[in-house]
Amino acid sequence: MSQVAAYLDAVEHPQRKADAIRLDRIMQDATGFQPRLWGKIIGYGRYHYRYDSGREGEFAATGFHPQKARLSIYIMPGYTDFGDILDRLGKHRRAKACLYINKLADVDETVLADLIRAGVADLASRWPITPT
Repeated sequence: MSQVAAYLDAVEHPQRKADAIRLDRIMQDATGFQPRLWGKIIGYGRYHYRYDSGREGEFAATGFHPQKARLSIYIMPGYTDFGDILDRLGKHRRAKACLYINKLADVDETVLADLIRAGVADLASRWPITPT
């Protein structure tokens, strides 16, 4: 069993586990990347960034974290330019680079996949993305 499969299998809440397994498939299909654990985040693709300040690092291009109360979906570098897609998504809350949904049934999965693809394309226009 892979690390990611074991991580998903350990999700205690039955609905959250089912949603996380489904979201893993959506992420793989939308990005074309295999999942990898980045701490508690299941990430897809990776990119190396370097800011004008000189700070640099490597992180997942996109990913999610199946928290106890909700799913947190990460789009790097953020959701600020995706209002048209977010308007069609369904019930959600968001922060700069994090989208919160209580359950997948609250959102349109096709629109979610569009959002993931748009986020990865936006990131790829700034930094190269490599497979995980």
